Amino acid sequence: MSDIVQYETQGRVAVITLNRPEARNAVNGDVARGMEAALDQLEADPEVWIAVLRANSEGQSKPVFCAGADLKAINAGQAGDLATKRGGFGGFVYRDRVKPVIVAVDGLATAGGCEIVLGCDLVVASTQASFGLAEVKRNLIAGAGGLFRLPRAIGQAAAMEVILTGEPFTAQRAYDLGLVSRLVEPGEAFNEAMKLAAQITAAAPLAVYASRRIVLAAAYENDDTLKALTNKLFAEVIASEDTKEGLTAFIEKRLPNWKGR
Repeated sequence: MSDIVQYETQGRVAVITLNRPEARNAVNGDVARGMEAALDQLEADPEVWIAVLRANSEGQSKPVFCAGADLKAINAGQAGDLATKRGGFGGFVYRDRVKPVIVAVDGLATAGGCEIVLGCDLVVASTQASFGLAEVKRNLIAGAGGLFRLPRAIGQAAAMEVILTGEPFTAQRAYDLGLVSRLVEPGEAFNEAMKLAAQITAAAPLAVYASRRIVLAAAYENDDTLKALTNKLFAEVIASEDTKEGLTAFIEKRLPNWKGR
């Protein structure tokens, strides 16, 4: 297991840690491959029944769970490295798996970072967490499930505002709208997620796995169609002149000059 994505077990629970705090835990090729390897390990171990996903935010002035795609990697022509064949973006968002994943969010989860959160089964967040899909600010679209998973999680009206403005929303609002299962004080998200994991592992694992699959089948039965549409439009947008300008402006720390082409 890589140092960038760490994997350990505590009894029946696997703890997966995004460990790239100096880059706000942005997803590059190493993160995507590390996440896929962690999920492989989770699924292959019959003694582990659930995972808790967290992020290291040490040294950050404002905690960030994950800032999404590494825009420097995309601008350098490495966009293909940010996804895996089985898992999609981050080696995670479209991964077919049996075991539940609880995510502990104690900071900002934006763009692809929010999409990783939306790919989890349960969300535990602290009051200093926030969630957003900022892609429109870079002339991108959320290409890893956010455009159809966020409306399902919080409702179309609330999601449309988040998606079209690119502005994040608070953990309290996420809790009120149903995205967050448990809301706790700063620094307590991981501990609370572990408590929730313990409650789930006290139940019969096969029943947990089967129940999860049925719930997801009801909620996400049209994902293949939506994924295909997302991929088509994402390819069109990312090939535009404005995408290059948006990424360059971000790296140069200036406002972009959009051309609409």
